[in-house]
Amino acid sequence: MAEENKKEAEENMEEPTRDIEKEIGQEADKADADAILQEEQPEAETVENTEEAASSKTEEDSSKETADDGKERKFFKKKKDKKDEKIEELTDRLTRQMAEFDNFRKRTEKEKANMYAIGARDIVEKILPVVDNFERGLATVEHPEEDPFADGMNKVYKQLTKTLEDLGVTVIEAVGKEFDPNLHNAVMHVEDEEVGENIIVEEFQKGYKYKETVVRHSMVKVAN
Repeated sequence: MAEENKKEAEENMEEPTRDIEKEIGQEADKADADAILQEEQPEAETVENTEEAASSKTEEDSSKETADDGKERKFFKKKKDKKDEKIEELTDRLTRQMAEFDNFRKRTEKEKANMYAIGARDIVEKILPVVDNFERGLATVEHPEEDPFADGMNKVYKQLTKTLEDLGVTVIEAVGKEFDPNLHNAVMHVEDEEVGENIIVEEFQKGYKYKETVVRHSMVKVAN
């Protein structure tokens, strides 16, 4: 009887102990589960942070590429504008130089023509005294065609005056014309009622023009 009571008492003591151990085991399992969850949660957060960082980096790279493209376009546009400005500047300079050259060419041609006219006028002016001497010599002969020498001199005189005419040398008309100070040089005046006023009545020396330029004025007598 005593042994049965002792055995029952031992069983009664073992039951609370088993309950306590069970509770301790459950608490331990719960703690382990929490620890596992805490370990897994940072890993999930790390993955999310990595994805966010990758996305942010992609956006930054895209923004950087867009900015680089914008800078490149601005660079090429600026370069093109400078090239267009340079082309316009060179075109304007070429146009002005061509205009200046054309003016220079015209001015040179005009100066050359003037120099030629001045040179020709000087030569004609030096030849005129020779023509005057021919005329004076032939004037002393009454019938030059009857004198072989006078006839020969007359032919030379005609050839000379013909050559001067071909070069543009002409005689200024004087006798019977109205006095013109641009063409005539009045060395004498005469009162003559039969002749109109300011009319040339006599010529002492012939005047000549080279084209439109007076080489020598006519020396004349004018009626008042």
